[in-house]
Amino acid sequence: MRPAQTFSVVPSLPPAIESLRTVAYNLRWCWSHESVELFRRLDHDLWETTGHNPVLLLGTIEQARLEEAAVDDAFLAHLQRVESNLETYLAGDATWFRRIYPKSSDVPLIVYFSAEFGLTECLSIFAGGLGILAGDHLKSASDLGVPLVGVGLLYQQGYFRQYLSQSGWQQESYVDNDFHNLPVTVVRHPDGSVVMVEINMAGRPVHAQVWRVQVGRVSLYLLDTNIPANALPEDRNITNQLYGGDREMRIRQEILLGIGGYRALQAIGLEPTVYHMNEGHSAFLSLEHILHLMRSRDLSLAEARELASASLAFTTHTPVEAGHDYFHPDLMNRYFGETARQLGLSRADFLDLGRTAGDGEFCMTVLALRMASRANGVSKLHGEVSRKMWQSLWPSVPVDEIPIGHVTNGVHFRSWISAEFNQLYDRYLGPNWREEPANSEVWSRVKSIPAEELWRTHERRRVRLVAWARRRVRDQRMRRAAPQAEIDAAAEVLDPDTLTIGFARRFATYKRATLILRDMDRLLKILGDPARPVQLIFAGKAHPQDEAGKELIRQITEVSRDPVLGRHVVLLEDYDMAVARAMVQGVDVWLNTPLRPKEASGTSGMKAAANAVLNMSVPDGWWDEVWNDPQNSNKMGWAIGKGEAYTDQNYQDEVEAEALYDLLERDVVPTFYDRGADRIPRKWVERMKACVDSLCHFVNTHRMVRDYVEGYYSKAHAQFRALEANNAHRARELSAAMERIRREWQDVWIAGVDEGPSSTIPVASAMPVRARVHLGRLSPQDVIVELYVGRVDTQGDLFEGNSVTMEAAGRDSEGNYNYAGETSMAQSGLHGFTVRVRPSHPDMPLAFIPGLICWAGEPRVAAAAVK
Repeated sequence: MRPAQTFSVVPSLPPAIESLRTVAYNLRWCWSHESVELFRRLDHDLWETTGHNPVLLLGTIEQARLEEAAVDDAFLAHLQRVESNLETYLAGDATWFRRIYPKSSDVPLIVYFSAEFGLTECLSIFAGGLGILAGDHLKSASDLGVPLVGVGLLYQQGYFRQYLSQSGWQQESYVDNDFHNLPVTVVRHPDGSVVMVEINMAGRPVHAQVWRVQVGRVSLYLLDTNIPANALPEDRNITNQLYGGDREMRIRQEILLGIGGYRALQAIGLEPTVYHMNEGHSAFLSLEHILHLMRSRDLSLAEARELASASLAFTTHTPVEAGHDYFHPDLMNRYFGETARQLGLSRADFLDLGRTAGDGEFCMTVLALRMASRANGVSKLHGEVSRKMWQSLWPSVPVDEIPIGHVTNGVHFRSWISAEFNQLYDRYLGPNWREEPANSEVWSRVKSIPAEELWRTHERRRVRLVAWARRRVRDQRMRRAAPQAEIDAAAEVLDPDTLTIGFARRFATYKRATLILRDMDRLLKILGDPARPVQLIFAGKAHPQDEAGKELIRQITEVSRDPVLGRHVVLLEDYDMAVARAMVQGVDVWLNTPLRPKEASGTSGMKAAANAVLNMSVPDGWWDEVWNDPQNSNKMGWAIGKGEAYTDQNYQDEVEAEALYDLLERDVVPTFYDRGADRIPRKWVERMKACVDSLCHFVNTHRMVRDYVEGYYSKAHAQFRALEANNAHRARELSAAMERIRREWQDVWIAGVDEGPSSTIPVASAMPVRARVHLGRLSPQDVIVELYVGRVDTQGDLFEGNSVTMEAAGRDSEGNYNYAGETSMAQSGLHGFTVRVRPSHPDMPLAFIPGLICWAGEPRVAAAAVK
């Protein structure tokens, strides 16, 4: 039965507390302990049952309770503090961004595209780490005053809710998001009409309306296709589930995100100068950006591509092949045949934008890497892995010069640090830990916290975690109709005084959640030691189609239901942000056991470290980066192994499980239980302080966002402005220059290397080299000629190379240009050198153009087709 008319019912707030509505609709409440306490104060139980949703709370609570709060002086005073704090925050001009760019009249506008955003548990539009990272990115951008907006999709059901069957097998259920009871609002034009966009999908128009989520100072715009304007269910269902459906549903979602999101910004009236693609899901926006520039600036494809590229940044998040989206050419032709025509490309040339070679599938990561002028991985190690993974896109370029950098991920501290540690840090570190968390001097003050106070604060969090976990386990057992004895036994699982290890993340097989279960006899001795017991808390979801990941969950569930082990091992169902917060704030050790180097970054351990929880991890992702820092190692946690890699994964698992057990038996457990008369584990507390002192200035998203602003956003903005000025004069000039260089590149080669070092030279002595270079119709201003020097490996190849620019010094009788350069060797050993030529132009965004590089001794070949 469909309604004849629809209307919205909103909470009826007494005038004295009307400002609660304002507070509820700005998500800054989710990183303000005082704001959360305000809503909890209205009705503690309802706050929990509404999933920490203030809008639903205000719409569900009894009117009498609201009337009571409106005349409660204490509540009104609390509300006044929260309201005043929010107003001051939103009006504040003394932000980091304004301090760095105080007089800039040309302020950039950055737009951050992501398929998921994890802002708070009540807004279920995220699946895991990628979304939570995106949410933390927006929060820190807000705190820092960075002019940034977000773009994503508003999923009707979001990601699935998890529960376990009697046999311990993961089951999925989907719950509809009620947008009218969430902190989201419809975006409207000044005349009151709803902002809508239209996208052509396989010859049929699809419509989407735009919603806004206010994240402090930052607006997040979300597209929704479940609207009457779309008559067909397949169109309305595009925004039904995150990562749901088949490949065709995935391409439709990514068209909506990239192209629809781009058009939504235009409809709202925003003109960004920087577009940040968080993973490849939104890469289709690059095509829409080019088409828009072609039409609005009357540019050719090549000219528009140069201009668009300057404003595009791309972050890749996974070294796992299955994490990259690929689409069959037939699917691409069906949905992008018209786009190819508008761009002036043949279907084959269009498909080549997203292919590495041949007639393979279209890859979104390849498209993003080809289109963006700036790209990065999310940790130092992941940057290295990504350069190797995508080296084929830049043929003949040394792997360490592949233009993919890294910005290590972080976490938004105020979203993840417990209220107790929030107060402790305020007392001993001062307020700057919140305002300037990237300042290492602030965190060094942790040394002044008395050991007794730090330990008692942490103990309170563990006690709370155990009590909360017991209630959750009891609810889980009641839902699956367990015997009453088993339900009652939930009150005795875990122990508030026992060493507690936490493991919570997506249950992908490479994360190896069950590595610690590999030798059950040995683990049982560790867990069940009556004098020094240990307990494990697990949480996490497997993708609905990942049967191997579900099997890991089943194995852990089986252990947790064992009569003996059940008190020491718990699996918490339906992992979400609330579960994550409770765990990272309350455990003693955070366990991470990925198969190196498949963990791009990992941020759960960062959240734990912010709460002075020690990490025990395989050196992968961010942990590899800090663990290999001599200033940090052996102080703030433990590394499982030394990053060794074996071809036999079973042997790798065996070696690292053995290392894990050794650490527990010989170091972790003894240190935790090494107590004096005051029952304080002082060596452990020293490690907690070292953890905070060494890591917290680095593992926060304020540092991360600043890295993006300084290394990516500001440079992209400046370059885009320069290229677009005067009717895109420099973009046109750059395009013409690059077209000329590509056309003439087949006549560029190194005619000879005329002078080099003798077979033996002393360390630090000058090493002059001369070369003759044939440039055809190009001039020395069009190229850079470089001396490339490095060590020689056992296969005879150069590695650890570096380049030195050579200078032109006239021409020889055959028309070749003479080049000279000089360098020296800093260490002894077998070294080698060669000479290379690559294009040069003052406005080139990248040092290397695919296909345009030649090396001494290589055969002359025509320039590769431009992708």
